[in-house]
Amino acid sequence: MSNSGVTTESGGRQNMFPSETRPYIDESVSYDGYPQNAEKVNGRWAMIGFIALIGAYVTTGQIIPGIF
Repeated sequence: MSNSGVTTESGGRQNMFPSETRPYIDESVSYDGYPQNAEKVNGRWAMIGFIALIGAYVTTGQIIPGIF
């Protein structure tokens, strides 16, 4: 049988990627204000969705257009 470059694990399973790349931390990237910014963006999208829901109700008269 020819060797196709596939490593076999102890359980007999084939592993095509037996080696993993070494993780590293990029010190040039700062995540200091990430949670606060994520909450602001999430809140803004929620407000846009709520306004869209009210607009859909006003224009169609349905709570969820196409369902109710």
